[in-house]
Amino acid sequence: MGLTVAFRSSRAVPIPGHQVEMGNPGERCVDHIIMDATEADAGLLASVIRESFADVAERFGLTPENSPTHPSNCTPEWVRSAFAKGVRFYLMRAAQGVVGCVALEHAEADVCYLERLAVLPPFRGHGFGKALVNHAMDRARELDAHRVEIGIISADVELREWYERLGFSVTTTAQFEHLPFEVTFMRKVLMNNTIS
Repeated sequence: MGLTVAFRSSRAVPIPGHQVEMGNPGERCVDHIIMDATEADAGLLASVIRESFADVAERFGLTPENSPTHPSNCTPEWVRSAFAKGVRFYLMRAAQGVVGCVALEHAEADVCYLERLAVLPPFRGHGFGKALVNHAMDRARELDAHRVEIGIISADVELREWYERLGFSVTTTAQFEHLPFEVTFMRKVLMNNTIS
């Protein structure tokens, strides 16, 4: 593994292995660390991404035939190819083991793309996704990015609203010939502070 960064996502200091109340009712987070991933982690990353997006594929009727590039079909080769393009991956570990990951692509001088945000289904609703987004935002700032962009399935209203609560706003939508769904593009302008 690469550099290991200790990270606590709440303002309160959590006790290792215990859940703590967060700012929003029902939102919880436990101690975790977020680590720089390397190409040696390609198999693990692909597995986490595939498993995390399987329910999305099922919910929207996505198959390897009608949506071969959807993350639910992620392979270690895809991850290695992304590393070769300069995409950075980060793995999150908690007491239970690896619970999620996120990727960040420095697309333009002042723009990063947030990609492959994945939290394994049993660990959702505990603040891990928000912590991964915060981590990616911090890394984007270190790259002197002024904004972070993401594309999501337009019909996934719950996900769009979640990103909006994190400060993202919709910029446009588009339909692509090779995708069986409309894509909503969102952006967050970076400030010097993290997502609250």
